[in-house]
Amino acid sequence: MQGKLIIFSAPSGAGKTTIVQHLLRTFPDKIAFSISATTRAARGEETDQKDYYFISKEEFLHRVAKHEFAEFEEVYSGTFYGTLKSEIQRIWDSGKHVIFDLDVEGGLRLKDKYKEDALAIFVQPPSMEVLVERLTGRGTETAEKVKERIDKAAKELSYAPKFDVILENTDLATACKEAENLLLNFVNA
Repeated sequence: MQGKLIIFSAPSGAGKTTIVQHLLRTFPDKIAFSISATTRAARGEETDQKDYYFISKEEFLHRVAKHEFAEFEEVYSGTFYGTLKSEIQRIWDSGKHVIFDLDVEGGLRLKDKYKEDALAIFVQPPSMEVLVERLTGRGTETAEKVKERIDKAAKELSYAPKFDVILENTDLATACKEAENLLLNFVNA
């Protein structure tokens, strides 16, 4: 099966992961989550091959050289993220469409590569102030990392018009319902 790709991108803290998790619970027969590869260390309860494929920087770069990624990026200094082509194929082989939770630039690269087979959705936070509150409230990262994410978020917000859809996340329940409709309209088209 050549399935479709549903890409959710946003600055860190905008709610994309929560929305994607909601969709996975709602449509387990239609979609499966694309597990990204990363060179960063696992946080909290994250586990290898469930949340991410945690690999060394050397292994990551080796796979880049072998053209094994559909997209990849050095998201933060020294920290790489990417989508393995084999991961997309694994999900298509299971008869499902692929759903992504990606940074903004990675999301746009996938959209550019897969064109009409991909729906790129930008999750818009209510405001920069709310985004800062969410990032600092997590308590999972150092103040330096939080500042890095906030600085990157300001740039990422400018990319919103390049996406197929901007999904406002002012109210999570409303955003989840809108995401359900977007997904169903796209995969059933």
